[in-house]
Amino acid sequence: MTRFDLTPLYRSTVGFDRFASLLDSIAGLDGDTPSYPPYNIERLDENAYRITMAVAGFSKDELKIDVKEGVLTVRGTKSDDKANGKTEYLHRGIATRSFERRFQLADYVEVTGAELKDGLLHVMLKRELPEQMRPRTIEINAPGATKEIEAEVSASS
Repeated sequence: MTRFDLTPLYRSTVGFDRFASLLDSIAGLDGDTPSYPPYNIERLDENAYRITMAVAGFSKDELKIDVKEGVLTVRGTKSDDKANGKTEYLHRGIATRSFERRFQLADYVEVTGAELKDGLLHVMLKRELPEQMRPRTIEINAPGATKEIEAEVSASS
């Protein structure tokens, strides 16, 4: 039987948790393909998410975050010191290459902020459902029952 690898869909979407989990469970997918830079997608509560990317070696000025038409794009642009003649490496194990990572956002998911701390870029997301899409409880009216209760109360007085 042919298996479809839906891991890229799961890794690059935010707010589609139930959908991606359902597809993963149906397909039996449980692996994660390594990528640069490494990142986590966390659910903080029912409507709040955080993407954390390991961007060691990048400064605030070398990172750019854009949101356009439901796509969150994080770019890191690193100038090559060797090309500028500044540094000669004997061993270079810390990756500082430029990158671009895109995340498809679900409907009503918005970026609320970003923070660069200790080599980690934290991008905060929140799902804001419009009032008409939020669940609500509808009161059930029973006009006959109200009159009977009033009659019982006035009879016992």
